[in-house]
Amino acid sequence: MKSDDSKSAPGGSDRRDFVKACCAVVAGGAAAAVPIAAGLNFASDPIRRSTGEESGFLKVASLNALPEDGKPRKFAVLADKSDAWNRFLNVPVGAVYLRRTGAQQVQALNVICPHAGCAVDYQPGKDSYLCPCHNSTFGLDGAIADKNSPSARALDALEVEIRNGAEIWVKFRNYRAGTADKIPLA
Repeated sequence: MKSDDSKSAPGGSDRRDFVKACCAVVAGGAAAAVPIAAGLNFASDPIRRSTGEESGFLKVASLNALPEDGKPRKFAVLADKSDAWNRFLNVPVGAVYLRRTGAQQVQALNVICPHAGCAVDYQPGKDSYLCPCHNSTFGLDGAIADKNSPSARALDALEVEIRNGAEIWVKFRNYRAGTADKIPLA
């Protein structure tokens, strides 16, 4: 009788095949772990980034840019914006009317009408603001000028700081239009 070596050890071939398969799975998993970890790191980058808000104040203009007679001037508000992976520097995010109310005091009003979200225009001859969409009128201080105005609230005043003696910094925010309450937008 012939003797078969592979059959002399019961289950020997099956055990070797199982060990080979386990080694292949471990080696394949180790090889795949590196690109998977790199992909997850890349995809989760926007989530892991710091979202800590700064003070919210943006430099808008210089005190020298405002006339001393209290007439308002319109200024664009620029900020750095980021999406998931890109950063854009000095992008317009809105506009404000600034006017001097004292030697070192400035009033800032958001240019957006609180009624329907249109941009208001300053009317120098009337010393008032007019919303061209629904004829809401506002006084120089931003208060509703006409009791029949469709706007439910005055123009949105913004917080202002004078820094370094001449820099005008504004805490810029947009607010929900169409409500009597001043509700910040996200």
